[in-house]
Amino acid sequence: MYPSTLTQLARANPFSAPLFSLQKVEEPGPRRRLAAAAAVDEGDSCEFGSQKYFVLCGFGGILSCGTTHTAVVPLDLVKCRMQVDPAKYKSIFNGFSVTVREDGVRGLAKGWAPTFIGYSMQGLCKFGFYEVFKIVYSDLLGEENTYLWRTSLYLAASASAEFFADIALAPMEACKVRIQTQPGYANTLRQCAPKMYAEEGLWAFYKGVVPLWMRQIPYTMMKFACFERTVELLYKYVVPKPRSECSKSEQLVVTFVAGYIGVWKGLVARIIMIGTLTALQWFIYDSVKVYFRLPRPPPPEMPESLKKKLGLTE
Repeated sequence: MYPSTLTQLARANPFSAPLFSLQKVEEPGPRRRLAAAAAVDEGDSCEFGSQKYFVLCGFGGILSCGTTHTAVVPLDLVKCRMQVDPAKYKSIFNGFSVTVREDGVRGLAKGWAPTFIGYSMQGLCKFGFYEVFKIVYSDLLGEENTYLWRTSLYLAASASAEFFADIALAPMEACKVRIQTQPGYANTLRQCAPKMYAEEGLWAFYKGVVPLWMRQIPYTMMKFACFERTVELLYKYVVPKPRSECSKSEQLVVTFVAGYIGVWKGLVARIIMIGTLTALQWFIYDSVKVYFRLPRPPPPEMPESLKKKLGLTE
């Protein structure tokens, strides 16, 4: 009865912490990291957790965030103008119409440069540091507690990564907002950045970092934790075979679906925009991992030592 109760607790709500603790047991052999050892598997281009691994993960973040956010610059421009001047920009369609009438079609691209640079830097830190912090926190917890507290680990690693990602994003985000919402202030990044620095100094680029933290950190925590747990559940209950037996294209389909399900909250329009954006980001990021043959550990499984403690094995 007791092991059965512990098992139920371990499988409880993924966003709750386990209600019991385990004593650390030292076992011979190298310590395993989250879902995989650090050894290079056949076909992998580098070791899991190596410097090359982190660099390429960061590169994947640059492509996934930089390209997707730049692609929706026209929509983002109209959204920002609606928030600043709702009397003039009454709706999405009206906002597009007014912008094209006043600035031409090219006016819809205002702010593309700071958007691409800023969100590329954010993606580098968001995805690159997430992989770093996930391994660091996993090593601190140990193999068994990493499994039991894996959702909390995802939340902590993504929050830590986003903290630094927003610092990298803030200067370009400040320039983008000036260009898009203050007509006549500046039309390009080359005009905007020197002007802001001359008028307000370095602080002009970081005045918005706290609101960025308040907006982005909770969102990123949910985005990464929901994605990780959704992937785990899809492979467990939906995909009819283990990930190791799935083709690369099948794995990418699971990634895209999990990215979409992870943000299925809120208004329909926001679901379409943010859901698609998030799914594309995960798809691009995972595609980079596939292309460069990076180690892609399978979903977390309960360690054998923990199974023995819970009485699940002989």
